[in-house]
Amino acid sequence: MEWIIAGAASLLAGFIDAVVGGGGLILLPALFSVFPTAPAPTMLGTNKATAVWGTGIAATQFARRVQIRWRTVLPAAGAAFAAAFFGAYLATVVSGDALRKALPFVLLAVLLYTLARKDLGSHHTPRFVGRAEVLIACVIGVAIGFYDGFFGPGTGSFFVFLFVRALGYDFLNASASSKILNVATNAAALILFAATGHVWWHLALPLAVLNIAGALIGARMALRKGSGFVRWIFIVVVGALIIKTFADAFV
Repeated sequence: MEWIIAGAASLLAGFIDAVVGGGGLILLPALFSVFPTAPAPTMLGTNKATAVWGTGIAATQFARRVQIRWRTVLPAAGAAFAAAFFGAYLATVVSGDALRKALPFVLLAVLLYTLARKDLGSHHTPRFVGRAEVLIACVIGVAIGFYDGFFGPGTGSFFVFLFVRALGYDFLNASASSKILNVATNAAALILFAATGHVWWHLALPLAVLNIAGALIGARMALRKGSGFVRWIFIVVVGALIIKTFADAFV
């Protein structure tokens, strides 16, 4: 029964992650629920070892159909990788309680802003070119990459929102670009967890197959239905993240 629940969660997480990020909202609580006696770092590492494959497959699907601005995204992904690795290390020595309590309010601000700006992310009109765009994308990569390594919930959604708000991308292009950065942050955290023995590979690899299946479905739906579909999935996922993170912090 544990494997069935974890497998279903991995499939759904792959779908959500491929569209807009936030799959950890589904898979990680499921892992903690069905394996309550497992060490927390092991569940975090197993989650990363599962999610990195689905996110990677989704990234390749988007790359085939969306014109990704590689000169911007690749440096940002490198910055995100380094920041996530440092954040994951810092998480082993510093408490994240203050961030845990602040997170639902940050997510609420993101949700309200998105709802208030009905045209946000509807049109792909990049605001910057050349070095300016690369610099801003790298700042986003460092900030959210560090957050992903140190804490993590909603990383993909934060990447999407900032690519829309700061760089002027539409939701589809922002989701495509965010996948590249999210692969980098997942890989950085996975390296650290794997090096310290905190991955259940016998569980992660079968779950990764289902995560990839979900990611393929999610990416194809996002590409077929466009930015409007991604925007509404974004709103639903951020709303769910607010409820989940508020419960974790205060209940």
